Amino acid sequence: MRIVVTTPTGTVGSRVLRLLVQAGIRPVALLRDPARLPPDLAGLVEPVVADQTDADAVVGATLGADRLYWVNPPGPPGTDPLSHHAACAAAVAEAVRRNGIGATVFQSSGGAELRRGVGDIDGLAATEQALDATGAPVLHLRCGYVMSNLLHAADELAGGTLSTPWPPDHPLPWVAPGDIAAVAAVRLLGPVWSGRLVQAVHGPADLTFDEAAAVLTEVLGHPVRAVPLGSREFREILAGAGMTPAEVDAAAGMAEGLAAPGYVPEQRRDAVSTTPTTLRSWAAEHLRAPEPA
Repeated sequence: MRIVVTTPTGTVGSRVLRLLVQAGIRPVALLRDPARLPPDLAGLVEPVVADQTDADAVVGATLGADRLYWVNPPGPPGTDPLSHHAACAAAVAEAVRRNGIGATVFQSSGGAELRRGVGDIDGLAATEQALDATGAPVLHLRCGYVMSNLLHAADELAGGTLSTPWPPDHPLPWVAPGDIAAVAAVRLLGPVWSGRLVQAVHGPADLTFDEAAAVLTEVLGHPVRAVPLGSREFREILAGAGMTPAEVDAAAGMAEGLAAPGYVPEQRRDAVSTTPTTLRSWAAEHLRAPEPA
């Protein structure tokens, strides 16, 4: 079976790649710089260079593919995020149509079902629609709040705070990247399905940022408190960090849309959407400083 993996050096894609290798597959790693692949995977994966916004390049990279794991990568700084998503959507849809790819697993997000009004997630919704229009088998993995977002806040956490654009008592499904990868790999290796499927990946529990801060307090060994940011303050912080207005709208609009009154994920928590890795165990592995030798 020929399986193509995009973003193979990302937090989820890198794990998908290894799971496929361990399952006896020699996956195709579609990326811009093969030198970023881990040396121990040399000979076990097939690197193919392609820009995911270039339809012709993606078509060439996925020629002969039976399965495709697709993630829209972030665009370069200064890029309009929704325009970048649109280019990725056009490229993957063209590849699926022209190459007759047997099945695609697309890493989407909760909130994509709203189609509009959720900032950056609107671009994922448009990608879902582009893939649906191909008529080929596609599975949209609508993921919760990915725990690896905390890696970007490591310095802040060391100082005892966790800033959030959500109200501190607003619950979100928190999911580990490895759990997303495990679900994706199982579906890529399993039997093909018919038409369009949607599956949520919600982690083991919904957590508020107050609850997450309490967990991080235990794991890190010092007090951590959630610090809510109002919409205007959050936008000002993003703009002050050098983001363009389009980038600010994408990031802030996502938080605003997911916190809108009455919003609940279309896919509820159940045996299919619940995955095992807790925030406590993930943080202990990825955020806690190693014990001195």
